Amino acid sequence: MNIKIFYDEVKFRMKDWKKLVEIIERIIIKENRTPGDLNFVITNDKSLKKINIKFLKHHYFTDVIAFDYNEKNIVNGEIYISLDTVKRNSVNYKVSLKSEMVRVIIHGILHLCGYDDKTSEEKVVIKRMEEIWMGIYFRDN
Repeated sequence: MNIKIFYDEVKFRMKDWKKLVEIIERIIIKENRTPGDLNFVITNDKSLKKINIKFLKHHYFTDVIAFDYNEKNIVNGEIYISLDTVKRNSVNYKVSLKSEMVRVIIHGILHLCGYDDKTSEEKVVIKRMEEIWMGIYFRDN
């Protein structure tokens, strides 16, 4: 297992990264999977929109994109996060930047564990899972 975080053209740095790694591992294990190699890339709107267009053919900004490289039961992948969009969302939802960043990280991991959010039913399920894991993260911190 190898979980890393990278920063691309942003000055922001995650605090408590080790605690986030612990919750990431807990999520994956609770989903009856094995943590593998995961890379998180915190970037800006411009970079993430390019990725969104190139790989998903979506011409809009987003907060997170997860690339699933799972091998059987081992969770591997890359999760790209736009700091710009996360900041805007934290203001819109009236939550701290840290809280919104943790939510987006959890959201990306849930995607790699097989959760989707294309339908309204899937959105309800993934949102509920985010809330559960955020509650655990902030209770334990």
